[in-house]
Amino acid sequence: MSKPLILQFIDAATDFEELPETRAEVVFIGRSNVGKSSLLNAIGGKKNLAPVSQKPGRTRALGCFALDKTGASLVDCPGYGYAKVSKATRATWLPMLTSYLLGREKLVMTFLLVDGEIGPTASDLEMLQFLRDSAVTYVVVATKHDKVKPSKRHKRERELAAKCKLTPSEVAWASAENGHGIPRLREAIREATRK
Repeated sequence: MSKPLILQFIDAATDFEELPETRAEVVFIGRSNVGKSSLLNAIGGKKNLAPVSQKPGRTRALGCFALDKTGASLVDCPGYGYAKVSKATRATWLPMLTSYLLGREKLVMTFLLVDGEIGPTASDLEMLQFLRDSAVTYVVVATKHDKVKPSKRHKRERELAAKCKLTPSEVAWASAENGHGIPRLREAIREATRK
C-alpha cells in the first residue's frame, strides 16, 4: 500500500487569485455528489481532511491543501451540476471553476472525477470538452468502483471510456470506500507535482 499524501488545509477562496502561492498545483473537479471530498480524504489517509456530506453542494469555495510539504498544493473545487443550494449560489460555481482552470498559472494537472456507477453525465462531457478545447492537462477518474458489480466492471470500464472518447487504460478507476486505485492516484499526483 502506498503512503498517504500529507495534506494540510491552508485556505479557501471564491477567487483563485486569493489562493496562496504554489510551486505546482493539482485540482479535483467533478459534479456535485461524485465523491471528491471522500476521495481526497482517502488519498490523504484521513477521514476529516475535507468535509463529506450526504447532501450535494457542501463544498462552496476553492479549498487549498499543502501537498507533502513540497511547496506544491491540491485544490478541491465546488461541484458543478445538481446541488441543493440556491440558484444564485450555484450560478457562481462554474465561472469560479473555469476562471481558475484558465487562470491558475501553476496548475499542472486536473483530475476530472466521473461517477463510475452511473457513468459520465452531459455536464461531465461538457466539462471534458472544455478541458480539451482549453488545452488543460487532465486525467479522468471514475469514482465509486466498489458500487459497480464485479460481473459488470469490464463492460462498464469500456463503456465509460468510450463515452469520454478515451481508451479504458486512460481512465483511472478508484474507490474511497475500499481503496481501489488510491495508490495509482497518489503516484499520479506526486508525479505531476514533481515537474
